[in-house]
Amino acid sequence: MKIRFFSFVSIVSLLSIASLTGCVNPNVSQTNSATETQEIQNNPCAGKNPCAGKNPCAGKNPCAGKNPCASKSRTVGTSLAQELQGKPVLVDVYASWCPACENIAPTLSQLEQKYAQDVHFVIFDVSDKSSTAEAEAKAKELGLTEFLAKNKNQTGMLTIIEPSTGKILAQHRNNPNIEDYESVLDKAISQ
Repeated sequence: MKIRFFSFVSIVSLLSIASLTGCVNPNVSQTNSATETQEIQNNPCAGKNPCAGKNPCAGKNPCAGKNPCASKSRTVGTSLAQELQGKPVLVDVYASWCPACENIAPTLSQLEQKYAQDVHFVIFDVSDKSSTAEAEAKAKELGLTEFLAKNKNQTGMLTIIEPSTGKILAQHRNNPNIEDYESVLDKAISQ
């Protein structure tokens, strides 16, 4: 009797874990491959949990006809501070202990050299409580409070923002491929 009860509990536990695992959104995983980064950038439904309640994105093909998620552009919530206007903004969510940050550091350095006059570079250091508090104060000044609140756990992420609208033009995590950033920045600068 006891063995059957524990077997039943084990099976129910395994099924519960399996069903929860099935609801994990693969676009928000921590593996951070370049392919996943591209999926997040190109998928208007990225970040949605297809297993949650009534999600209009669940089961929809973002390439087919009228996608209810396509009109929902990703933004930082508002236009950015006056001092950031006139140039695209590249935001780096950085931490000293972050391997992804080390991986993209050479790319970021090259971008800073190439676009020093044409792009505003903003770095939010979230290495510890003190630097995170400073980053939050800086975000408040720049109109990026909502953005940092949503992304401070996303270290190693570079985001390109159009400052007048707050629209996110591209967002890559742990992606050292400089061409992915250059194509977006060049297009934003030319407009």
